[in-house]
Amino acid sequence: MIKTESAYKKALEKLQEDKDFIQKQRKVLADMELTNEQVDKALQPAITFHEQLREEVIYYERIKRGEFEPIINFYNLGKSLIAYRIYLGLSQQELADRLGVSASQVSRDERNEYYGATLERLQQVMEAMKMIAKTEIQSENLLLA
Repeated sequence: MIKTESAYKKALEKLQEDKDFIQKQRKVLADMELTNEQVDKALQPAITFHEQLREEVIYYERIKRGEFEPIINFYNLGKSLIAYRIYLGLSQQELADRLGVSASQVSRDERNEYYGATLERLQQVMEAMKMIAKTEIQSENLLLA
């Protein structure tokens, strides 16, 4: 997951580099008289990494616009906290200052997507970003109806 503006800019550069590499390799392999199927198979790992990075860039751009996914069963709460920080335009250092902790602590929390964080820590992070949590509890059985 892209978590900083500098990482986003590097990802954009890497996307262009990957695109150029794939195009050049496609030509080299075609010049070797490989079939289209063989060329595609040879380039699949590079294409897969390129697509994964492209999806991360798209996600980062969505969260910068404030488009968030719903949090279901707290599984993506950490990712959503990071996304909201990015949306607010806060750096990890700025969030750390608001929390009264080091930037390295925020970096560690985000690297782990807040996995294992206490409810108190999660509440502190949400308060530092002026977030309000709304909870809705439903039975899975009701969702299936």
